[in-house]
Amino acid sequence: MSSHAHLIIRAKDGSGFLLPDILRDFKTFTSKEVVKAIQENPQESRREWLLPMFEKGQFWQSGNYPIEIWTNKVIYQKLDYIHENPVVEGLVYSPEQYVYSSAIDYADEKGLLEVIRIR
Repeated sequence: MSSHAHLIIRAKDGSGFLLPDILRDFKTFTSKEVVKAIQENPQESRREWLLPMFEKGQFWQSGNYPIEIWTNKVIYQKLDYIHENPVVEGLVYSPEQYVYSSAIDYADEKGLLEVIRIR
């Protein structure tokens, strides 16, 4: 989605990582990479407008809305919600068409990123 992201994540047992740490690190890494990509791409038409905005404030909104998932039923419910989100927003006609979604991987094709499918 252009204004937000949905993730299903977990920390490996015994890894010492907590979900708030994972989210913090994800936000830090992705915000730096987006700014870097804008800086390095002179063809980005919104560059002059975007860079000063990111220098003044943060890339991600503060806060998040984590939901602990304890059952397979809820996992699949949330996964379906995430996959249907771009369809509901009118960006695509089917979940597999949204290039930034893992829905294509669940249709037995390969998406942009490596996805560990929930079975």
